[in-house]
Amino acid sequence: MNKFECFCSSCISDKVLVVEKEGLIDIETLKQLNLARMYTLGRLESSKDEAWDIKPNGFNNTIRWNVGHIFVSMEVLVQKALADYQPVRPEWIPLFVTGSSPEGWGENVPSNEELLAALKEQPARIMEALEGNLGNVLAEPMSIGPMHTMETAEAIVQFAAWHEGVHAGIIHGLNCVTAE
Repeated sequence: MNKFECFCSSCISDKVLVVEKEGLIDIETLKQLNLARMYTLGRLESSKDEAWDIKPNGFNNTIRWNVGHIFVSMEVLVQKALADYQPVRPEWIPLFVTGSSPEGWGENVPSNEELLAALKEQPARIMEALEGNLGNVLAEPMSIGPMHTMETAEAIVQFAAWHEGVHAGIIHGLNCVTAE
């Protein structure tokens, strides 16, 4: 598997978009997004290609599903944050949306290479879309059950970073189990 492209602030200084919020420079949320993606790509670097479609006992999905879910979730969440945002690869949404499963997939499932390429290109595109918009108030707040309600684009992006970390951890667990 190829080395992943680094998305740290020094490597993407030409891509990091400074967002001003009440006169202060606020790029911390975007840095968190990049940190989550670097961690995810690091976990995928250690994944064996043949392990991407193994679903071990105790796991709900595969590495491939988790990778696609990370990508699709980011696209859908950014669309919730920015009403005029159009998700890239909308045909992947039914494959990887919450509640989906690889068990019903046919032949049109993205390859490892397609998913990795999509994950690598997504951060710069997402950051560009979010430029100047993190403070936007959502037309309709987004709730995660009764536990948490998000009212701004920034809150959605922070949730997306946390969500990605959860699934990157699952990928790490899948790597450990499938390496045996």
